[in-house]
Amino acid sequence: MSADRVNENIRYEPEDHPPHPIVIGTGFQATAIILAPVAITVVIVARIAEQPESYITWAVFATLLTCGITTILQAVRIGRVGAGHALLMGTAPAFIAVCIAALVEGGPATMASLIIVSSLFQFLLASRLSLLRRIFTPVVTGTVIMLASATVIPIMMFGSLNDVPEGSPDAAAPIAALVTLAVVVGLVLRGPPQLQLWSPLIGIVAGCAVSAILGIYDAQEVLAAPWVGVPISSWPGLGLTPGPEFWALLPAFIMVTVVGALKNIGDGVAIQGVSRRRPRATDFRVVQGSLNADGIGKLLCGVAGTMPNTTYSTSISLADVTGVAARRVGIAIGVIFIIVAFFPKIAALLIDIPGPVAAAYVTLLMALLFVQGMKIIIDDGLDQRKAAVAGLSFWIGVGFENQWILPELLGDGFVGILLGNGMTAGPLAAIVMMVFLELTGSRRRRLSVALDSESLPEIDTFLRRFASRAGWEAAATDRLASAGEETLAVLLQEDDDAGSGRRLAVTARMDGRRAELEFVTALEGENVEDYLANLSSLPPAPNEREVSFRLLLHYASSVRHQKYHGVDIVTVSVEGAG
Repeated sequence: MSADRVNENIRYEPEDHPPHPIVIGTGFQATAIILAPVAITVVIVARIAEQPESYITWAVFATLLTCGITTILQAVRIGRVGAGHALLMGTAPAFIAVCIAALVEGGPATMASLIIVSSLFQFLLASRLSLLRRIFTPVVTGTVIMLASATVIPIMMFGSLNDVPEGSPDAAAPIAALVTLAVVVGLVLRGPPQLQLWSPLIGIVAGCAVSAILGIYDAQEVLAAPWVGVPISSWPGLGLTPGPEFWALLPAFIMVTVVGALKNIGDGVAIQGVSRRRPRATDFRVVQGSLNADGIGKLLCGVAGTMPNTTYSTSISLADVTGVAARRVGIAIGVIFIIVAFFPKIAALLIDIPGPVAAAYVTLLMALLFVQGMKIIIDDGLDQRKAAVAGLSFWIGVGFENQWILPELLGDGFVGILLGNGMTAGPLAAIVMMVFLELTGSRRRRLSVALDSESLPEIDTFLRRFASRAGWEAAATDRLASAGEETLAVLLQEDDDAGSGRRLAVTARMDGRRAELEFVTALEGENVEDYLANLSSLPPAPNEREVSFRLLLHYASSVRHQKYHGVDIVTVSVEGAG
């Protein structure tokens, strides 16, 4: 990570206060883009499961309401709940198959109970995220983001692109899509900065205008929708006495929850990368907050009896396109969602945006999202093993999504539900490969000491014995021991409450000819990785505090600092050759 790299496209970072017109305008742009797929997904699932119109009306209302509440929660970040970023919440596509099965087998009450129980696993994952760090790696999360893009684009391009009224001119859909895409791309590439902020909204308006001229914008549903409505009488209730169908579907719901959490982790990592002018190390406390808010969203959806929601990767592309990453935009989007939930006519207006118009713009967003996934993988350092995990899991996901892999063997049972979705099959393949790499790697050596300068002799002895077992020469052994010494010195500097009795766990493991050291403790200071990245911009004459940082940077080939709630993990790699 280089501190010299600046994302000049970002005009407003999460803590900034953009003018109210920009906040409201960007909020409406995002709402116009995601409201239709959020609501339509619920409608499609309910109709496939042959649910009554009264339930569909309630499900759309409840979905918009819960998505609005959790989008606000993501933005404001209360304690350990929320990301503190503009992360949009919407209907979780990964749950489509299992929700249809639950509605068919047991009805909305059974589905609600399954969602509530599975949401508890989301909170468990968030609290234990640090223990899963070697499995849920940047390679896995980046691949999940790439798969999110690859699975959505065909649906939008070949589904929504042709979603026009019967009897429409053959050229109407491609013309409307082309106008939308041309306007947005033209403004993004060459438009003045003032117009770039509004490029999504301008493109949508232009596309809708052309659609109206060509006769593919039908406003009948908008005119027929009531102005105000709260269908509380249609709430399906909860299934408090689980039957056989509940226990049969629970494993599938839990598995899909884990995969959805993995996508949430990817979104939590990616939104941090696109929200700052200068890059920072990923703060996994933000990711944990996002997972907790997502868990509350699923819990609320379960109580309401509608499909679970999750973070939408569109958030990342939207910040990238508009340059507005202020959390106030997330609050505005959430408020708009809540307002729309109580005003069905407004919802109908946004839902009725022609399919070709929505398809054109979402395709651009998904293309940018694909690149963000690639960037996460590459920034982590790409070697042969990581490339194999990313490449294989991506194409396995695409293969199952398009039924290119064993379609006749999947069927409609548990396996079919689990693997018939690329967003489930691909991440599962990546997780299996990462677990295999972890189990077949070299043995880890461990040492537990007090986080104190008096522990240096123990750490030095531990590292020299480790190097001796690996057959390292004296120069490489000295470099490893020096890296351990400077890491301890840095950790002691970052410990704001030295002498508090904190413990330090040190693990060492060989990775080829490179030693990987992990220092696990709890710190209150800044991110060590960020400080090291900024050293190049500091004066060449270091102050006393910088000496250990500069020496660590000299001895180590890489340093990574992951901050979780209550746990800090500094990973130091030292080359054995030379």
